[in-house]
Amino acid sequence: MSDEATPLIPTTTSSTTNRRSTRNSNRNMYWTLGCVYGASAVAIAAYGAHGLKKIVPDPAKIASFGTAAHYQLIHSLVLLLATRAAPENKLAANLFTAGMTMFSGSVYALVLDPARFRFLGPVTPLGGLCLMGGWVALAF
Repeated sequence: MSDEATPLIPTTTSSTTNRRSTRNSNRNMYWTLGCVYGASAVAIAAYGAHGLKKIVPDPAKIASFGTAAHYQLIHSLVLLLATRAAPENKLAANLFTAGMTMFSGSVYALVLDPARFRFLGPVTPLGGLCLMGGWVALAF
């Protein structure tokens, strides 16, 4: 039996508040990353469409650059959606973030300076696997 000092509605404990605060900061971090990656994808795509031809004469490399920007933009939007639809799913958010960084980032570097960034060749498919893993993690 409760006395008059026992509240009818339990208050949240500091650990519950801390978990909520951490969860919100993670969600905000992924939201911010999605926005930054989305904005940079638009800028990179514009550069690829207008400025890249001056340094890279190969149309196939320019197309690869455009594909990387396209994937980055799509997955930026997916990261934003995942942040709202499944805020507890850090695995999906981490995989999308890593995938965009590795896949698109390695393609950009390899197109801009293939000799210097040759070592990034194996990173591109790993980034693609992370993007696929993000979709699977989001599904479950």
